[in-house]
Amino acid sequence: MVVDLMRATPPVVMGVLNVTPDSFSDGGLYDDLDAAVRHGVELHEQGAHLVDVGGESTRPGALRVDADTEIKRVVPVIAALTAAGVATSVDTTRAAVAAAAVQAGAAVVNDVSGGLADPDMRRVVAAAGCPYVVMHWRGHSAGMQSLAVYEDVVAEVRAELAQRVDEALAAGIAADRVIIDPGLGFAKTAAHNWALTRHLDRLLDLGFPVLFGASRKSYLGVLLDGRPAPERDAATTATSLLAAAAGAWGVRVHDVRATADALAVWRATGRPRLRYEG
Repeated sequence: MVVDLMRATPPVVMGVLNVTPDSFSDGGLYDDLDAAVRHGVELHEQGAHLVDVGGESTRPGALRVDADTEIKRVVPVIAALTAAGVATSVDTTRAAVAAAAVQAGAAVVNDVSGGLADPDMRRVVAAAGCPYVVMHWRGHSAGMQSLAVYEDVVAEVRAELAQRVDEALAAGIAADRVIIDPGLGFAKTAAHNWALTRHLDRLLDLGFPVLFGASRKSYLGVLLDGRPAPERDAATTATSLLAAAAGAWGVRVHDVRATADALAVWRATGRPRLRYEG
C-alpha cells in the first residue's frame, strides 16, 4: 500500500476524518467509534485513497489534548479501518501518537508541524519507513495566527519547507517518502493562502510531492461572504481541481465524492495543466 500511494498516478484523494469534539467543520460528528468507522468506510467507497484520522483539533485557537487522549481517539478507528481494508493516515504532531497509529495500521504520518512540535517524530517515521507529510507550520493553534507575518509568503514558506525536508532527510527519512504541504490556514491570512495557491509551482520546484488542503477553511468562507464551513464544499472542490491541474500529488478534503467526480472530469479531458502568468 505504501509503495502504491507514493507511485500512484496523482492526485491522491485524502478524506478527512476528525474524531474530535471540537474540529471547526465536523467536530463531534464522528467521536463515537462506530460512527467514525462507518464514515471512514464511506469516504473510501466514495473514492478516498487514504482516510486521514485526526484526534486533536488544529483549528485556530484550539487548545491541546494530551497524548493518551489522542491515542485513545485515533488508534481504535485506524485499527478498525485497516481491518476493513481502508488505507489510513494519522494526522498528529506527536511521535507517540504516530508510533501507536502506525502499529495499528496507519500507512502515512501527516505531521502538521513538519517535525517542529515533537523532536522525536522524525526518528519514529524513519524507523517506520512510511510516507511522511511535512507541513509548513510556525506554532500551535492557540497562537498561530499571530505568526502570520511574511514579506514574501511564497518564498518564505518555500524556504521553511526546504529546511524541514532537510531535517527529515538528516534524520534518516528516505527522500522518496517525503511529501510537503504549504499549510493553508496555519499562520496564514486569506491573502497568504491565495498567493500560495497561485504559486504552487514554486513549491513543486522543490522536487517533492505536494499535498494541498484547503477543505472548508475560513478563507473560503470569507470569499463566500461568510458562508459556514459545511457550505464551502463547492469552493473546496474548485481549489482541489486547480491544485491537481498545477501538479499536486494529493488533495485533502471533507467531501470526497464531489472531489472524485471533479477529478474524473479533469482526467477525461486529458488532464489539462495550469499555465502560470507572472
